[in-house]
Amino acid sequence: MKLMIMDGQGGGIGSTIIKGLRERLGHDIEILALGTNSIATSRMMKAGANRGATGENTIVRTSMLVDVIIGPLAIIMANSMLGEVTSRMASAVSSSSAKKILIPLNQENVQVIGVSGEPLPHLVNKVVNIIREMNQHV
Repeated sequence: MKLMIMDGQGGGIGSTIIKGLRERLGHDIEILALGTNSIATSRMMKAGANRGATGENTIVRTSMLVDVIIGPLAIIMANSMLGEVTSRMASAVSSSSAKKILIPLNQENVQVIGVSGEPLPHLVNKVVNIIREMNQHV
């Protein structure tokens, strides 16, 4: 299974996800760190991603080649993350046939109704459990 973790700004959400996946699932899955900027990519690489790349074109191309895309809800919203997520990036992620696991953090001016306000570590645990279950069925 090939996972794409996408994040921007400081890469804190993506690196937390990668650490959680590595701690609980080891190195049996391939994790690609895709950042909207080099700081985010670097931080996710330090967290344990297999490979990483930065920028619009790499996100657009890679989103079509992976099995699962994981990141904050903002990765499917054009101009989110203070403008770091371009329209092409959001469209590529949204249009990808990959399963998308989105963490509903209300950092943008969007509120998702019916979603609990759990802290990031609890949400990462849910992501890890979903990936573990998917990996068992592969």
